[in-house]
Amino acid sequence: MFNKILIANRGEIACRVAATCKRLGIASVAVYSDADANAKHVAACDEAVHIGGPAAAQSYLRIERIIEAARATGAQAVHPGYGFLSENEDFAHACEAAGIVFIGPPVEAIAAMGSKAAAKALMHAAAVPLVPGYHGDDQDPQLLQREADEIGYPVLLKASAGGGGKGMRVVERSADFAAALLSCKREAASSFGNDRVLIEKYLTRPRHVEVQVFADQRGGAVYLFDRDCSVQRRHQKVLEEAPAPGLSAEVKRAMGESAVAAARAVNYVGAGTVEFIMTPTGEFYFMEMNTRLQVEHPVTEMVTGQDLVEWQLRVAAGEALPLTQQQLKLDGHAIEARIYAEHPARGFLPSTGTLKHLRMPEGVEFAIDAAGLGEPGRKAPVRIDSGVREGDAITPFYDPMIAKLIVYGATREEALARLARALHACEVVGPHTNVEFLQRIVTSEPFASGDLDTGLIERHHDALFAPAKKPFKEALALACAALLTREGGTAHGASPWDALSHWRLNSGYTQTLGWRMIDEAAQDASDAPFMVTFARNGQAQALVQTLEHDGVREDFTWSVGAGAHEFRATIGDARVTGRVFIDGDRFHVFCQGETLAFEWQNLLAHAADAEHGEGRLTAPMPGKVIAVLVEPGAVVEKGTPLIVMEAMKMEHTIGAPTAGTVAEVLYAVGDQVADGAQLLVLDVQQAGG
Repeated sequence: MFNKILIANRGEIACRVAATCKRLGIASVAVYSDADANAKHVAACDEAVHIGGPAAAQSYLRIERIIEAARATGAQAVHPGYGFLSENEDFAHACEAAGIVFIGPPVEAIAAMGSKAAAKALMHAAAVPLVPGYHGDDQDPQLLQREADEIGYPVLLKASAGGGGKGMRVVERSADFAAALLSCKREAASSFGNDRVLIEKYLTRPRHVEVQVFADQRGGAVYLFDRDCSVQRRHQKVLEEAPAPGLSAEVKRAMGESAVAAARAVNYVGAGTVEFIMTPTGEFYFMEMNTRLQVEHPVTEMVTGQDLVEWQLRVAAGEALPLTQQQLKLDGHAIEARIYAEHPARGFLPSTGTLKHLRMPEGVEFAIDAAGLGEPGRKAPVRIDSGVREGDAITPFYDPMIAKLIVYGATREEALARLARALHACEVVGPHTNVEFLQRIVTSEPFASGDLDTGLIERHHDALFAPAKKPFKEALALACAALLTREGGTAHGASPWDALSHWRLNSGYTQTLGWRMIDEAAQDASDAPFMVTFARNGQAQALVQTLEHDGVREDFTWSVGAGAHEFRATIGDARVTGRVFIDGDRFHVFCQGETLAFEWQNLLAHAADAEHGEGRLTAPMPGKVIAVLVEPGAVVEKGTPLIVMEAMKMEHTIGAPTAGTVAEVLYAVGDQVADGAQLLVLDVQQAGG
C-alpha cells in the first residue's frame, strides 16, 4: 500500500479521498489554486501545494504543476478524483513517465473509452447491447443522411468526443437532418476540437441506469450492482439512487454482466461506470463508460458497505479485489441529492456568493466513519459529502456544488421519507440553491412511484415550478420574535428591565414595524407591514402582545428556543417553532420545511440618522420622491436635508452624510424608486469651495 498520495482535485471529492487516506494511515497532499487557499480540502490533507491561478486552466488542469507537486512532496501516487484531469490520457501518461502511480485505468483504456464511436465499436465486438445507430468514420453528410433515414426518426446526433449535452441534437424528421447536422458539428468542433458525430435511434422516455464496475491487475472483475440516474437537468444528474428501482433480477444480472464484459474488452483496471440507456419495456443499451469514480458513488457504498476509494487504492497498489462477485451483497436503498448553488426557476443558472449560513441535517461526514457505515452491518441514515464550510464562497471558477446529501433506508420508501425530512433541515443563506426544487421532486408522485425517465423534470415542469404556498404568517411571526429579541424586547420569561425600545411604565405602547418579504428566486419583494401593541401589564412573564396582519388582530407571543437561532411563536391559534438567521436587517426564516426572507424597514433608525445628519444617499426602502430640496451645484453641510421620500405612509428625509457639493440629482418629484437605489451624487472632494 502507498505511504503518501497526492489528490489532483478539489472540493468534496478531494475531502472524500483524504478521509479514506486518513482512515488507512496514508498521508495525503492537496493542491490548490489562488481561489482555494483556505478551502476545506486543503485543511483536510496533511500537506498542500499551490499550483496556480483561480481558473481551472491556470491550476487544476496544469499537468506539469501537478506532477511537480507530486515529486516535491514525495507522493507515490496521484488520485485524480472526477472531472478536471480524471479521464485525461495525457495526464495518466505523464504520471507513468514520472514514475508516479495513476490511481485509475491504463492509458489505453482511457483512450479506448474516450471516443464514443471507438468505444461502441469495441462494445459491438464484445457483444454488449448497442442502440441501433451509425458509429462509422465516414462523415460524408449524404451518407449520414442515408444512415439516419434507414435507422428511422427520431434520431439523436451526438458529438463523438463530447459529453455534458454539448454537440447533441434530436432530429424528428428527415427534412430537418441537414441543418441539425451542421449545427451539431459546429458545436462539437467548438467544444471539443473534433466535429465527428455519431447517430443513434432516439428512445422516447428512456431511463439512465448505470453499473459500477471494478477490475484489478490480476484479471479479476466484478460489478457492484446498479444505480438509477434518470432525473437530470441540462443532461446533468440531479438525483441518483441504488439500486435502480423496478428492475427484475434477470435484467439486473444481464446488465451487470454486460458491464463487466465492457470493462474486460478494454483491459480495464480500477473503478469505472458503464452507463446504459433503458427503454420502458426493459431493453438496455450501452451509452458510454466513465473511466473514473463517479459523483454518485456514495449510494453504491451505502448499499454494499464498501469503501470504493479504498478499493481504488488497493487495486492501484497491485492488490487483488477485496471481494468476489459471489461475496458482494446488496442491502437496503440509498438516494443522493446534489445540492447546488443555482436558480432552478431561471434555467438552473449557477449562483455565486458567500455561504453566510450553512446548516446541513444531522448526519455523518465520511471522515467520521468510512462511507458513513461504521461497524459492519450498521448503516448511517444520513451522510453529508461536502467541500465547503460556512463562510466559504461559491465562485464562478468551479462547479457550484454545495453538498451531496445521501440517505439510507431499509426500503426505497423509507429512504424517500428520510430524504424529504433531511432536505427540510437544510439551511443555506447566501447564494440561491436548488433545495426547494429537490423537495418538490422527491415528494412528487412520479418520483415517489418510481416512474423515472430522463424527461421527468421537463414533463412535469408546471407542477415542479408552480408557485409555492408558504407559511407566511408563521414565518413573519418568527421574524418578529427574532427582531424584538435583538432589539431588547421582552419575551415570555424575560424581565421588563431588559427592554430597550418599547417598555413603558404604567402605559401601553404601539409600534409599527415595516417588513418587506424578499422572493430571492424571482428577485422580487413585497411590503409586509404589521403592528405590534405592547399592553400595560405589571407581570412581565405574562405580557400579552398582538399582531395585526391583513386587518385581523391576533394574539402574538414569543419565546427564545433552546437551540441556536431558534424561536417559538404563537399567533392566534397557531404555534410555530423555527430558526431565524439574521444578516443585518434581513431575516431568513426556516420553518415548516420552508424558507422565507424578510427585510426589516428600520424607519426609526433612518429618521434618527437624518435628524443627526447621518442620512443616506440611497433609498432605504421602495417609495416615492415627494420633495427634492437641493439642486446640482449646491454646497451642503453635514445633515442638510436633501430629498424627502414617502413610503408605507411615512415621510423620510434623507440628509447629507457629510459636507460636500451636490454633483447630480438622479430622481425627480413623483418618481418611484427601488430599495437601495442611489438618489443623488455628492462630491465630497469639493466641499467648502
